[in-house]
Amino acid sequence: MNSMNVVAIIGPTAVGKTELSLELAERLHAEVISVDSRQVYRYMDVGTDKVSLETRKRIPHHLIDIADPDEVFSAASFVDVAAAAALRIRARGCVPLFVGGTPFYYQALFGGMLSEGLPSSDGVRRKYEQIAEADGPEALHRMLAEVDPVTAVRLHPHDAQRLVRALEIFSVTSTPPSVLYGRKGRQSGMSPLYIGLTRPRAELYERVASRAARQFASGYPEEVAWLVAHGFDERFPSMRGFGYSELAAWCRGGMTLDDALASDIRRTKAFLRRQMTWFGSEKFSPSAWFDLSEGHAKVLDEAADAALKHLRL
Repeated sequence: MNSMNVVAIIGPTAVGKTELSLELAERLHAEVISVDSRQVYRYMDVGTDKVSLETRKRIPHHLIDIADPDEVFSAASFVDVAAAAALRIRARGCVPLFVGGTPFYYQALFGGMLSEGLPSSDGVRRKYEQIAEADGPEALHRMLAEVDPVTAVRLHPHDAQRLVRALEIFSVTSTPPSVLYGRKGRQSGMSPLYIGLTRPRAELYERVASRAARQFASGYPEEVAWLVAHGFDERFPSMRGFGYSELAAWCRGGMTLDDALASDIRRTKAFLRRQMTWFGSEKFSPSAWFDLSEGHAKVLDEAADAALKHLRL
């Protein structure tokens, strides 16, 4: 792929990425490529806040509803589908606009950081997942630092998914992941400008709580009850995230609805804090950050100007 300038909208959950992305897409004549590890799954609509079908008809969206909840959709899968979508969008004379809050997907696509082609073991992976559940991801980080300090420095101590994967690779191959990662993943050929969105922390927390309450009142429990009844349960990665796992427990009588809501909000806030750390790293560069509390219209105008300069339109 020849070098292609693209735009990506990043920021913590509930900050307002979707709303701004729709208006920016119209200004840029863009199509949206979702960078969300849960919106790829069918039947998971309320809990992932997917844009409506009506909106998708007006502004095409890609990488939504492309896998069933019992499928494993990896970062490598994302790179394959997203890169192909970007090429098709550009061939039609439109701009690829990446929107979402899954940092590892961005790094896999634009930074070539892939390990999915390396050996794996369900049993080994589950062992480390159980350690993370019992002792926290920091315990995994300490274990990784003993066998591969290079990778340990690169990974955030709270990034349980990638810590589990790194330790799994070492256990199966007896080789530090940093050695194997030396074989860089395929480069996308795309040059992104990251449009970062933020708000004051207290405002973000209020938006997280408000959104969760709205979802719970708008069919989220019923959505999860349907998924569990059809065999899509916590055995699959799609159902282990915040909200879905709590409501799956509620379906079985293991948690009250109020407790499920409180846990969803608490875990979402923790995820928000991790996102802010990840997106603030030097890996997400060049970037232009905007505070939406200063006014939506102002941020839209400034973000559009930055995007147009990067795209040279």
